[in-house]
Amino acid sequence: MSDVPRFLILPGWLDSGPTHWQSRWERNHGFERVEQADWHWPRRGDWMARLDEVVLRNDRPVVLVAHSLGCQLAAAWSAHSRHTVRVQAALLVAPPDVDRSDTPPQLHNWQPAVRTALKFRALVVYSENDPFAEPTRSRGLAADWGVREHSIGAAGHINGESGLGEWPEGFELLRSLWDDPS
Repeated sequence: MSDVPRFLILPGWLDSGPTHWQSRWERNHGFERVEQADWHWPRRGDWMARLDEVVLRNDRPVVLVAHSLGCQLAAAWSAHSRHTVRVQAALLVAPPDVDRSDTPPQLHNWQPAVRTALKFRALVVYSENDPFAEPTRSRGLAADWGVREHSIGAAGHINGESGLGEWPEGFELLRSLWDDPS
């Protein structure tokens, strides 16, 4: 088994478009996107099964790079998979509050949000003005998941519309998380 991890991109609902930092990291750093069968009506169980498939594709460890609903996927998968030992770390960016009353009907099967401690080291990165999660909810998820949290200020949903481009600051957060032996 090689010690060099595979970096798995976990996009959120509707996938990540070409200007999204996840898509840029995939193109520029060779990260692997976990493709889901249905980006429009995502089913939590289907997404978890697909993540298991991709993690088991080979024996190399993985680092998860999640955005939005991809963060909820990482938490749900951690609570149920027998393969979490393969995850070295996870960067969880802009986790949405799926328990809000205005959650779109396409995401109702993601309720309630999984709030059990993650089985791997992770960092929740959130924005002070994310339209899909109040900062207190993002910090609460990080606490429930037993991981560190980091605010990047007012950056919306930390997506393609946030104007982050390649998002080098995020890549440094990922690098520090991956390099951290704790």
